[in-house]
Amino acid sequence: MAREISHDATGPLKLDESDLDDEKGDVAVCLCGLSEEYPFCDGSHRVTEDEEDGVRYKYENDDPDGERREIESFVFAEE
Repeated sequence: MAREISHDATGPLKLDESDLDDEKGDVAVCLCGLSEEYPFCDGSHRVTEDEEDGVRYKYENDDPDGERREIESFVFAEE
């Protein structure tokens, strides 16, 4: 069964020096779900900067260049 995952972060998780790899250098983890380099940030979160609080968006094909649409949220009660 496919699931829609909602991300509310609009930027990457920046790690401190204890998380850095001596060979690879700086590392940022994607929290928006749009990075083509997932789980690493590629800057795609910049397209989320003008999103309104409390509004749920869907990016076509989970692509930052895809059409952005507002969608409704459905919450199912636990049994």
